[in-house]
Amino acid sequence: MSYEAIALTMFASMMVMLLTGQRVFAVIGFVAVVAALALYGEGGGQFAFTAAMKAMKWYPLLTLPMFIFMGYIIAESRLADDLYRMFHVWMGPVNGGLAIGTIGLMVLISAMNGLSVAGMAIGATIALPELLRRNYDKRMVTGVIQAGSSLGILVPPSVVLVLYAMIARQPVGQLWLAGLIPGLMMATLFILYIAIRCRFQPKLGPALPADERNVSRAEKFRLLRAGILPLAIFAVMMVPFVNGWTSLVESSALGALTALIAAALKRRLTWEVFESSVTKTLGISCMFMWIIVAALCFAAVFDGLGAVRAIETLFVERLALDPLMILILMQLSFLLLGTFLDDTAMLVIVAPLYVPLVASLGYDLIWYGVLYTITCQIAYMTPPFGYNLFLMRAMAPPEISIGDIYRSIVPFVGVMILALAIVIAFPQIALWLPQTVYGK
Repeated sequence: MSYEAIALTMFASMMVMLLTGQRVFAVIGFVAVVAALALYGEGGGQFAFTAAMKAMKWYPLLTLPMFIFMGYIIAESRLADDLYRMFHVWMGPVNGGLAIGTIGLMVLISAMNGLSVAGMAIGATIALPELLRRNYDKRMVTGVIQAGSSLGILVPPSVVLVLYAMIARQPVGQLWLAGLIPGLMMATLFILYIAIRCRFQPKLGPALPADERNVSRAEKFRLLRAGILPLAIFAVMMVPFVNGWTSLVESSALGALTALIAAALKRRLTWEVFESSVTKTLGISCMFMWIIVAALCFAAVFDGLGAVRAIETLFVERLALDPLMILILMQLSFLLLGTFLDDTAMLVIVAPLYVPLVASLGYDLIWYGVLYTITCQIAYMTPPFGYNLFLMRAMAPPEISIGDIYRSIVPFVGVMILALAIVIAFPQIALWLPQTVYGK
């Protein structure tokens, strides 16, 4: 059997096993270890051991539990309640205003954690009941929360971009800054879509009744102070890191500590909140580590078969495709994989194969990191197995069916594809800020 046939068999076996409902890390690890033993005999057992040691020595991975803990502290202590109240008062009088405010809430939450899971949990527990109670269209609001929560992996501090930085050997600070403007642009496109649609179809997002709008100007400006918290946490993390005063791990620790202090100052840091945050952080962190170890092992075997060179030869020499077409095909492959894998598994398996190809085509790897992350956002919301779809099904009330959830994301996926096309067409949207800050 040729090396290409072996690589194809490995990949096909992984996809088939994922359809059985087994855990992602178990499927990836099993295929990797079986292939390694079949190809290399007893020495193949070293692949799994080497992958585990590599993950254990990957110092920047310490940022993962820090960012995850920060997100759960914010969620469990309900610090986001104050933020939502601020958006509720300021945006409520506008048609679709609470949905627009939910997108704003998600942007601020994204600036305080690096995952979409925390944003989804906050949106589903705080915003969703309020929106439904005020007769917002159920498909509109479920789409808003799913789309808004996806911003957590693009707006810094993004855990996905940290992992990409390790694999592509690119500066995390530049990647974070590269994701900021595209993330805000995407949030703006979401807001424009909601505002325009609710302008012509007010029943989808009715304005607040008059009795709820009667809030004094002094109270409105008092509520604006709630927005200072995420900006403060963001500044505590980003300013020292961008200026080179702290390392990535130290900045993540500062962010986690700041969130902890904020919860304490708000008198919401109870033992139950702390215990729940630590427990959930441990669970999510262990899941990440298992996926990373399994995917590293799989990628090592896959790469050992010459897969990187084979992919480059296929696209560039045999098919003779131009660089832009190759780039589009790579993004389409990520969308396909996203129906089976989460972003971490996709990144650690496929990025080592694609990053050298992207570099050989002359594209900027910082810019490509943003493209990959936007594609992950789209894959999160793409049926049949989009990650955010199942999170929403688990958190939504019974009156919202899986069919409602599937249909709700169609317009938002369209907006995200538009954002991806804009960043592909105009790379400086992603590159201008890191080039300006780092003086390149």
